[in-house]
Amino acid sequence: MKLEILHTPPPVSDTERPVPRWAMRLAYVLPLLLLPSCLWRLPFALHFEMGQVQDLGMPPYWVSIPYVLGLSVLSEVIAILTIGLVRGWGEVAPTWIPIIGGRRIRPMAAVLPAILGGLILTLLFTEVPIGDGRRLTPYGIVDTVGYTNDAWQALATVCITPIAAWGPITIALGIAYYRRRTAPSPG
Repeated sequence: MKLEILHTPPPVSDTERPVPRWAMRLAYVLPLLLLPSCLWRLPFALHFEMGQVQDLGMPPYWVSIPYVLGLSVLSEVIAILTIGLVRGWGEVAPTWIPIIGGRRIRPMAAVLPAILGGLILTLLFTEVPIGDGRRLTPYGIVDTVGYTNDAWQALATVCITPIAAWGPITIALGIAYYRRRTAPSPG
């Protein structure tokens, strides 16, 4: 018996044209890539600070629990929706959707949200260290969060860093979708 960890994915016959293997893999790995940051956030809902040293207090539970849970679920749902850029339900709307169900989706109706969303995500998660424990972000100059020890900081880095790839991956998938859907017919 041969163990195949990185096997060839099954052919997806529900798309008009073949999807590049790299796009298929990226689309399916994206929700898994975001999962550590979603799980990292969850203890904050219950005011467990995960080793962070914070001067500001935590918001009340009635704010923190729905906010953190909602943000984590929303992140995963959006990541799962990017799979539509490599599957047939991203080309023809599923029949259970009211009004548009069963209709072809225009390429730009999927590409524009993917590219704009990817650009926004890239901007949101881009930081430039400027020294003295400070970073330049889209929100201005912020102080780096301190941790009680190196283990907490390492765990935070491992969990949070992959989220920076979300925007560029979404842009790449949007471009691949556009190229596949607008390519001239062979023959």
